[in-house]
Amino acid sequence: QVQLVESGGGLVQTGGSLRLSCAASGRIYSLNSMAWGRQAPGKQRELVAIFTSGGTTNYADSVKGRFTISRDNAKNTVYLQMNSLKPEDTAVYYCYKDQGSLRYWGQGTQVTVSS
Repeated sequence: QVQLVESGGGLVQTGGSLRLSCAASGRIYSLNSMAWGRQAPGKQRELVAIFTSGGTTNYADSVKGRFTISRDNAKNTVYLQMNSLKPEDTAVYYCYKDQGSLRYWGQGTQVTVSS
């Protein structure tokens, strides 16, 4: 069993920055195959930044150049640094883990970007 707990969301102004954290616990063997996704009201959930199973990173076009996913293996934590935030980034952000045949999502943290 894997538990994912997000933190760091909040209200920021356009152009501001936030750093989200995802603390993973339980039977987690690798920080590969972890990702950040987001869902805004009325829209489908989308992945915005991932570590692939091979440990490389990929980003959605909408956040490329502004968001950076990173990790601290010793702390079992994955981060999402979000810079140059736009109102369009407003969403609930979720941490995700794919392990074996199971998929895990955290409960989410709200990010609101005001004009």
